Amino acid sequence: MFQNIAIFGSSGAIGQAFIEHLSNQHPQATLHAFSRQVQNSDRNNVQSHAIHYTDEAALAQAASHISQLSALDLVLVTNGILHDDQVQPEKSIKNIASDNMHHVYEVNTIVPALIAKHFLPKMAKDKPAIFGALSARVGSISDNKLGGWHAYRAAKAALNMILKNAAIELGRTHKQLIVVGLHPGTVDSTLSQPFQSHVPEHKLFSPAYATEQLLQVLSRLSPEHSGRCFAWDGEEIPT
Repeated sequence: MFQNIAIFGSSGAIGQAFIEHLSNQHPQATLHAFSRQVQNSDRNNVQSHAIHYTDEAALAQAASHISQLSALDLVLVTNGILHDDQVQPEKSIKNIASDNMHHVYEVNTIVPALIAKHFLPKMAKDKPAIFGALSARVGSISDNKLGGWHAYRAAKAALNMILKNAAIELGRTHKQLIVVGLHPGTVDSTLSQPFQSHVPEHKLFSPAYATEQLLQVLSRLSPEHSGRCFAWDGEEIPT
């Protein structure tokens, strides 16, 4: 049973759904919800925190603060960007732009890496603990058959490598720790909205369904799975 949980990207559809599920499933746990702005919650076991994700001093202080009473046993990073008002997935290598690529890398790779840097050392050593970050099937190099989406694919592939490295390093001191990438499928959210017309209806998941599936996947993992990436249905995604 989880006791001390941190959710990053709590204002997003998937982050919110994780909080709903975990708050119900683990009423005795404290859930720390991190986002750029405080998100008010009517749940007694949810504490909301505003944070600037690239401010390392703020990340270090937050990690120390929420682990003072007990080590963290579940950390989920749900931050991610595929597009916004300025950035769109590249259909061709001709569309690659330096500023856009920097932005996509910062959100999808650098932010999870910084969170891992400061929060992984605060995770439990004497009992099972899980650090999971949202990745994507399109981040698989060996599974790439279509090309395109250069920055997003590359950023998620880089995230997978960060998670693999972290799993190896922290596995030496945190013997029961699991570090994994998580692919939620295509979720009905602002991230996928412009591309939903190409998704079969039965493959477009609600945030509640996707997070429930991912939590079931996490419940079946053991330290030998650390450093790998798993989809919502439990299938391992090659990196």
